[in-house]
Amino acid sequence: MIQPALRNQTLGQMLDETISLYPDNEAVVYVDRDFRLTYKEFGEVVDQAARGLMALGVEKGHKVAVWASNIPFWVTLQFATAKIGAVLLTVNTAYKSHELEYLLTHSETEHLFIMDGFRDTDYIQTVYDLVPELKTQARGFLKSAKFPHLKQVFFLGPEKHRGMYSMPELLAMGQMVSQNDYQARQDKLDPQDVVNMQYTSGTTGFPKGVMLTHYNIGNNGFWIGENQQFTHKDRVCIPVPLFHCFGCVLGVLACVSHGASMIILEGFNPVLIMTSVESERCTALYGVPTMYIAILEHRLFPKFNFSTLRTGIMAGSPCPVSVMRQVIDSMNMHDITICYGLTEASPVMTQTRVHDDIKKRVETVGRAMPEIEVVIIDPDTGEHVATGRIGEICCRGYNVMKGYYNMPEATAAAIDRDGWLHSGDLGVMDEDGYITITGRIKDMIIRGGENIYPREVEEFLYTMEGISDAQVIGVPSRKYGEEVGAFVILKEGYDYAAEDVRDFCRGKIARYKTPKYVHFMDAYPMTASGKIQKFKLRELSATLFPQAMK
Repeated sequence: MIQPALRNQTLGQMLDETISLYPDNEAVVYVDRDFRLTYKEFGEVVDQAARGLMALGVEKGHKVAVWASNIPFWVTLQFATAKIGAVLLTVNTAYKSHELEYLLTHSETEHLFIMDGFRDTDYIQTVYDLVPELKTQARGFLKSAKFPHLKQVFFLGPEKHRGMYSMPELLAMGQMVSQNDYQARQDKLDPQDVVNMQYTSGTTGFPKGVMLTHYNIGNNGFWIGENQQFTHKDRVCIPVPLFHCFGCVLGVLACVSHGASMIILEGFNPVLIMTSVESERCTALYGVPTMYIAILEHRLFPKFNFSTLRTGIMAGSPCPVSVMRQVIDSMNMHDITICYGLTEASPVMTQTRVHDDIKKRVETVGRAMPEIEVVIIDPDTGEHVATGRIGEICCRGYNVMKGYYNMPEATAAAIDRDGWLHSGDLGVMDEDGYITITGRIKDMIIRGGENIYPREVEEFLYTMEGISDAQVIGVPSRKYGEEVGAFVILKEGYDYAAEDVRDFCRGKIARYKTPKYVHFMDAYPMTASGKIQKFKLRELSATLFPQAMK
């Protein structure tokens, strides 16, 4: 049977189809806690959770935010929300109160799921601080002064917390919704409905809610798997965050669309990754370059067996050629692929193929995915440029987002009148359609796969008493690709050290956004028209912070 180029189905229909084909295949595995569910068992938990959400008033189109690491219930919620027409809103685990407040306010989120905490952030206390009414109001009747749309909060575990529903309670509530009502809800869904929303810095400005449909990410996930030649026999190690497209699309949807097994890690741990690959006989492994470097350089690396590995993905930031060659030679990943894209593109627009020659696979980000057009456009004229010429990478096709939530002007700026999504990245295409990234039009910093928009950090630094001006740039880093650097001008009478600036950020913005390097200046290099020359600050950073490249 010939596979259709594009599948017109919801994520729930995708899961149900896989369950019917491979009910006894393992769907979700966690090595560190011996957690295993077959596709049939996984589907039963998803249905139970979906009906519980319906019983507690989650309507079609409601946003359900999930603030948690890669715990088992995360993937359950990805499909439970999809099956009832709710929108899964993914929340970065590194967020602090300032960022969570922005996200909940801007997205008009109705329902929030949280775990206990991550690293140095207590999620429960953070939510109580933002929503103090949780401690005094009855569950299901929340009226938050700060977040008028928020209806309820759930805790992703068995423990009970004031004002929150626990997971056992949610699952038990599923008995209150009949199978007929559950099916009727599913029958109302359309593959073109928004199913996933992720906040990204986009090409400009503050974080925006990227609206992605079943059709967008379901098809993108399917073709990502196809390009790795996935079948139901593959076992994929997924240590990348599920709140990113890397985890929930390249990982989860590529696997589910092919009946492959997901070997999921709650967080990045080189030894646990190597243990998972060996013990579960994984055939594929995902990661950003820094993850692969940490594995290759780990003292226990020679002790592990990687013979079952075949393919996988390295993405998220530029992939060093030397690292790619080591992964191929030392980890047996002869069919490893590189993906390129952005959240607004669902996210992958180009990918290398398993049979590409080594040069293509280590020096380019691949060629256009099936059913997606990719072109290089002159950012000044809007004209398509000739082969071998540098321009902005743009794409058009099924994968282009529905838009930014409640931001029509920003949407129009990202997607032009002809339907081309502008990436903000510069690249060059060869005669075979393979693209090499050469730089960025936008000021985006990419630190170990995390996108950081300088203006967001700058605006936050302006709230620190004594700072007159702040300019944030990416400092070249051997380990992360880039680190955040801040060039600061102080008001008269103030005398700060770099650590004072970092202390101000601590606990208020995500750690990865906090400037690792801070330099105080009296004035910035300027153009004749008075525009700050950020490229000169970037050049200066290489001199000021040479330790970043060690």
